[in-house]
Amino acid sequence: MNLQAEKLGLIQWLAQLTDESVIAQIKALRDEKGDWWDKITAEEKAEIEEGLLQADKGDVQPHSEIRKKYEKWL
Repeated sequence: MNLQAEKLGLIQWLAQLTDESVIAQIKALRDEKGDWWDKITAEEKAEIEEGLLQADKGDVQPHSEIRKKYEKWL
């Protein structure tokens, strides 16, 4: 399905919503400001920075190998 069709589907769904809590959540999502980086923990930031340093050094593994390793969680 293309993006335009997805958006139209969401508009139709939203037009039929009656649950005020869901509407409030959607509004909060729309109004959300800020960068995701500011919302993650210091530990998550450290992990990302460590990964970037490893990538800069060329210490990387193919996506297929990582996928095999973590297949049970995907």
